[in-house]
Amino acid sequence: MAHRRILSLWFPRLGAERYLRRLAGALPQPFAVVEDVQGAQVIGALNPEAEAAGVRRGQPLRDATAMCPGLVTRAADPLAEAQFLTVLRRWAGKFSPWVAEEPPEGLVIDLTGCAHLFGGEAALLAEVEQDCARMGLSLRAGVADTPGAAWALARHIGQSVAPVRTGDAIDQEARATRSRAAVRRRGWERGGPAPGAEAVAVPQGAVAAPGHMRQALAALPIAALRLPDETVEGLARLGLRRIEDIAGLPRAALARRFGTHVLRRLDQAMGLEPEPVAPARAPLHFAVRLSFPDPIGLLDDVAAAVDRLLPPLCARLRAAGRGARRVRIEGFRADGVIARAEVGLARPADDPARIRPLLALKLEGLEAGFGFDVIRLEALETEPLHDPQHGGPLAAPRAGDVALDDLIGRLGARLGMETVVRLAPAESHIPEKSVTVHMAAWTPAHPAPWPRPRAPRPLILFRPEIVGAPEVPALPDRFRWRRRDHALARAIGPERIAPEWWLDDPAWRHGPRDYWRVETDTGERLWLFYAHGGDVAGGWFCTGIFA
Repeated sequence: MAHRRILSLWFPRLGAERYLRRLAGALPQPFAVVEDVQGAQVIGALNPEAEAAGVRRGQPLRDATAMCPGLVTRAADPLAEAQFLTVLRRWAGKFSPWVAEEPPEGLVIDLTGCAHLFGGEAALLAEVEQDCARMGLSLRAGVADTPGAAWALARHIGQSVAPVRTGDAIDQEARATRSRAAVRRRGWERGGPAPGAEAVAVPQGAVAAPGHMRQALAALPIAALRLPDETVEGLARLGLRRIEDIAGLPRAALARRFGTHVLRRLDQAMGLEPEPVAPARAPLHFAVRLSFPDPIGLLDDVAAAVDRLLPPLCARLRAAGRGARRVRIEGFRADGVIARAEVGLARPADDPARIRPLLALKLEGLEAGFGFDVIRLEALETEPLHDPQHGGPLAAPRAGDVALDDLIGRLGARLGMETVVRLAPAESHIPEKSVTVHMAAWTPAHPAPWPRPRAPRPLILFRPEIVGAPEVPALPDRFRWRRRDHALARAIGPERIAPEWWLDDPAWRHGPRDYWRVETDTGERLWLFYAHGGDVAGGWFCTGIFA
């Protein structure tokens, strides 16, 4: 069985070099990408010219511009950087099919059984560096037996460990000797190398021999174990700055003082605890296209093309157990313009008969121009599609549900899916809170019968409107509403509804209501109520109309 080998790729200037790639070359002046960290603007990535000018990563923007007045900056775009990292993951698939992203700037590749195809690990690393150089990307790489060790080699190999001057470490000089060492300390206080530490050239790629993880990681700083900053600082106060400093310590005492995550990260790096590499799955993609020898522009020709494309598209959906929720049709015109239209479905479907009528509603809106060379159909959004569970061997599927979904889809294609809504019952005795409004395409219908109210409710319910009548609880014989005088013919009531005392609802601050179902002399059936008054004045209001 082949020994497991992991390659970790780190792109330390990914944010800046993503911008610089658009310029087809390096910017001759300092350049940096600024990101927002807890409300402060700090340097997120920079080019070598900015680093040579003294700007460093994580530095506040105001300090960086004071140090380098000619610094050119751009705002960070985390979404675009994530998409660029996904593109790099696809590129890395040439070296191994087992590639995973390590956001925001890294990739991890399982090279087990693949390195010999490129002439060995050294030759593979050389090809990786050449590809990155052609793409204009800075690279740091590490190869080891575990993902943790490869991550540590890629990011910390060749770095010297600077002492932490807190006064807690045993090997720090006494107070009386600090004055004599002031000149010697002045360099590292400004950010240079520590006293006695020589500048180490940082290699682009480091390879750890198989089975020698302890030797490869011994001289690396504690931060190479992927520990939180507060844990690294706590270990440094005790003089534990390298991995070799904690590798031989009693495990129980180390876990009791700093937590078990320190031991877990150490065991993962040494290969004592498994750490699998989970590659990203290929996105589901369902699309078909049809090319023509001559451009087409007639509506019947486009409809015939759709009829030919829908069966293979639905066959692919059916084979994957998916149903389309949103379908897009694209027409590639002879003049280079792409005409697009989209339709949504109320329920995922893999049946051409259910998708074809919705697309037919959009075909007239496609501007053919000089004609279409290519027609393309794509299922933009899909969902798992399961066979319906029937109540028994003699039970048949309800065709009305499918017909209703098709109706919702047709209405949504004309009016927009967000405008087609359905109501669902809610547990509240307040009339306006007894139902909730949902988008019909994304919510199922209420399965059980609706709860019956204590009394009939109006077909149209609206916000209370003031009724001109005496402010007394007795139902008036005549009242004025919507600039019209009404005479009372008959009435049923009252039905008292009290407010929700556990909620502060501004609409119910006028206290309990007495509701009346009234019919006027002109035949209008209204829902009136009298508010008895509470925090605000009461009176008569109209809030609904019966059928």
